[in-house]
This record gives sequence, C-alpha cells and structure tokens, in this order.
Amino acid sequence: MPTVRRLCHDFLDRQGLTTVFGNPGSNELPFLADLPDGFRYVLGLHEGAVVGMADGYAQASGRPVLVNLHAASGSGNAMGALTNAVASRTPLVVLAGQQVRPAIGPEANLASVDAQTLMKPLVGWAAEPACAEDVPRALAQAVFEARLQQRPTYLSVPYDDWSAEAGDNAPAVLDRRVERASVPGGEQARALVERVAAARRPALVLGGDIDSAGLFDDAVRLAERLGGPVWAAPSLFRLPFPNRHPQFRGVLPAGIAPVSEAFEGHDLVLVLGAPVFRYHEYLPGRYLPEGTRLVQVTEDASAAARAPMGEALVADPGAVIGLLLKSLDARGEPAGPYRPAPEPLTADGPSLHPEQVFAALRDELPEDTAYVVESTSTNSAWWRQMDLRRQGSYYFPAAGGLGFGLPGAVGVAMAQPGRPVVGVIGDGSANYGITALWTAAQHRVPLTIVLLRNGTYGALRWFGGLLGVPDAPGLDIPGLDFTRVAEGYGVRAQHVGGVEELRAVLAERPDHPRLIQVDTALTTPS
Repeated sequence: MPTVRRLCHDFLDRQGLTTVFGNPGSNELPFLADLPDGFRYVLGLHEGAVVGMADGYAQASGRPVLVNLHAASGSGNAMGALTNAVASRTPLVVLAGQQVRPAIGPEANLASVDAQTLMKPLVGWAAEPACAEDVPRALAQAVFEARLQQRPTYLSVPYDDWSAEAGDNAPAVLDRRVERASVPGGEQARALVERVAAARRPALVLGGDIDSAGLFDDAVRLAERLGGPVWAAPSLFRLPFPNRHPQFRGVLPAGIAPVSEAFEGHDLVLVLGAPVFRYHEYLPGRYLPEGTRLVQVTEDASAAARAPMGEALVADPGAVIGLLLKSLDARGEPAGPYRPAPEPLTADGPSLHPEQVFAALRDELPEDTAYVVESTSTNSAWWRQMDLRRQGSYYFPAAGGLGFGLPGAVGVAMAQPGRPVVGVIGDGSANYGITALWTAAQHRVPLTIVLLRNGTYGALRWFGGLLGVPDAPGLDIPGLDFTRVAEGYGVRAQHVGGVEELRAVLAERPDHPRLIQVDTALTTPS
C-alpha cells in the first residue's frame, strides 16, 4: 500500500503541480523527501518572496502553483504577499508543515495551533486533515478549491502523516476531475443582449480578470462593436485593453465621486471581469449618475454579492463576450488609429524624469515585453508613455501590498522563458522582496530589473498631502545602492546616468538576470 507522501506526489504530478515554490523548515522535510523526477523546487530566501514569485508564475502560466511554507512562522511571513494573490484571484495551493500529531495539543515548539484559522479570512479554503488517511483527499480539495474559486487555498499537514499508509480508498483521488461551466441561461442571455443593444451611450469597464482569462483580444473586438469608451477598473493589477487604443479612457480613479463623474451621460455601464469597484481614496459621492444603470458580469460570486449598486450576473465573462459579439450589430465608425505617446517630460538636474525612462523602455524593448510594475509614485508617467497592445503585458500588486514586484517578475519570467520580462521597481518597494534576486541568479532567469531610485517613498509623500500630514516622519530612504546589493546576490548590475546610456543598455539582450539602477526625479501617482 502506498504512503500518503507517495500518493500525494502522484496526485500533484497528474494535476501538473510539479513546480514548488518554498522556503522549508523541519516540519516540511518529510513532504519534500523523495520528490519524483520532473518536480522542480524553487527556493526563495523569505516567504514573502516565495509567495510573490509563485503569484507571478501562476498568473503568467494560467495554472495553479504549489507553495510550501513552514508552519505558523513561515505562513505568517507570507501573509502580506498573500493579500496580493487573493486580490488578483491567483490559484495558489499553500501547503504548510505542522508538528507531529501528538505534539500539537501540548503546543510543542513549531506546532501551529488552530492552523486553518491562521490564514482565514484571506484564503478561500483552509483545513488540517483530521487523520493521515484524509490527507490525499484534503490535498485534492485544496487544488480543486483553488481552481474553482480562483483564490489561494491553505492546507496544514502534520509531518508524521506523510509516512503513514494511505488507506484502501485513497487512490481514488488520482482519477478525479472537477470542472466548471458558467454560461448564461436562455432568459439571462436574452435579457442581457437586449439591455446592451438598447443602450444609447454604453460604456465598458474591464477588469484584470479579462487579461488573466486570455480575453484581451476578444475585449477589443467587443469594444469596437459597441463603439463607446472603455475604462480599466480601479486598482488595476492586469491590463485588459490596449492603453493607446482610441476608445481607451485610462484607468478609472479609485474614488466614488470621480468614478461617478466619469460615467456622466452614459445610460449603461457594462463591467466585465472586475469588482464594483475597488476604491482607494475616500472621495464620497453618488455611486452612479442619475439615469445610469450598471451591469456587472464576473465569475467571482463574492464580488457580485458585495457590490453596493447595480445588477450582477455570475457567469464566465468570456462566454458573455462571445454572446454579445454574436448578437450585436456594429455601431458607428471604425475605431481609428492608435494614439501616439507624447514627448516625455524632462527633469531639472542630473536625475531623469520617469517618463524618459518609460519612453526608453517603450522604444528599445520588444513589443511583446511583459512588465511587472511596482513603482506607485510614477503611475501617471507610466501610462503617459507606455504602449501596451499584447495580452499579459502588465502586472501590478493587486492589493497594493509592497513586495510583489521583484519576486513577481522572477515568477513571470520563469513561467514564460521565451518572452522578454522587465520589472519596473521603485527603491522603496524593492527592499520588500529583494531576496528574489538570489533565486533569479540561481536559476539564471533572463530578467531585467529597472530600479528607479528617488530616495523616498514617493507615493506616501503624495498621500501625506492628500491627508494633510506633509511632515510625517520615515518617508526618506537615502544611501541605498542596489547595484552592490544585487551583485551580492549574484545578479549583474550597473548604475546608468543619461538617457542615451539607458537606451543602449536596454538594447542589449542578455540571457541572465540584470539590474539597471536609474536615478529619477520625484513624481506623483496622478
């Protein structure tokens, strides 16, 4: 009879979860013993970086990924990074080690007391099996729940369970399949098509789920069929639409009043693949203008239930887009040419304006480059200069938690080794995930990190002005040289001064990770 470990390894192999991101402790070693050929263990030096890398990898590959963490301490270290994976609906399967069963009750060292509660309410599902024989079934549930909910799950397993016999019924889990189909019913489909067709001035709002689901090009076809303006949903973590398309109006501001103002004059707002809405700044007002109706289509039942206004249909946005494309006549004139980027702004003094950096990225890197961005104070400059027309071109920390960018870039590059990947990282956020550089070096990941150094937490300075606390302490971070830090982790690095030098360096195509440090002037997110 196979052991629990052997059966679980076989199950993970059949489900395609053979890349494991982790930082092991003693409780995890029995699970990691005898990993089959074909499994790859990706070591991270801190659990936050581990989850960030796994998040980027899962988003870029479109598949669930296994994360292995050390009991309560490792799980706790990972929780900040896990908030981004929750907000981006990334299907991570987090497997944590637990003390042997007889040691849990007495709270021996490294016992995780009430382990499944530790990660709630972050994860979509959490458990600790009641007995060793239930471990294979529970692991299968963790995988299937992650897929069905599109949200991280968490399973704590006592380490003496792995060597136990699996039981006569346990092998039945190997052949399990769980799938979802969520297409609107006949009456639902008819009502939705009629409502959209009857709208005089429809507006379209697209969320990150559109890009995650591979619907980028389909969304363009739908928008051109409708003929109205297109916004990206607030707090954007993936780009669902070409940002220089003539119908694109940008990312909606993350405040109630300005969102409502954007919808003035529109009788219907169709929201696809996004919550309604993920506000940030508290700018109160009416949710919608008078006479505007909102219809939300999402696979996230929780997002549909918690929305404060509008109608919601819990369904596959891809099925709805296909239905509308089939049913609606084209409106008006063709969309027209894409908008050119403006001349980049320049800065006084030796530092470059972020727009100069982003214009260089746009001009010197291939059109299919994927960018993982964590430089919040340069947000406005980014969207003024970039020209992103491909699916999977943009990743951002979905919950706003710093530490995703650098590890996430490593994960995206590992998942898509044939695609150029660039991390655009601010000096404030880089410190939260800096250990991911070591993993990039060890795996020789072909990744470029563009490190924007302005010596301060720029976004916080902007918020200080908004909140009336411009003199808050702890906003400056002088004296950091990331070239020396990167070289210590094994990543080649250089400090670039002028624009022409930057362009020349970006034009190179190394097959290893590199870090380019650029001093930039302080800007604001908007």
